[in-house]
Amino acid sequence: MVWAAVVVALLALVLLIIFILQNQQPAKVLFLGLEGTVTLGMALLMAAVGGGILVAAAGAARIVQLRSHARRSRKAGARA
Repeated sequence: MVWAAVVVALLALVLLIIFILQNQQPAKVLFLGLEGTVTLGMALLMAAVGGGILVAAAGAARIVQLRSHARRSRKAGARA
């Protein structure tokens, strides 16, 4: 099963590299007052990675919240 996941991940990586190589047009990027030019493929990759980081952070915060709630419930159940 692990090998299948590795193969799928490598396939996704190859497709991502092809996407970046095919989108080499320059794109003007503005962010918090900073301005620059990067290739379109890299700009989209950076946006996707940034979105992934935000989703992971929200998920981690929810997991911490649920664990804290479960810990309080166990302590309350042990007292009863």
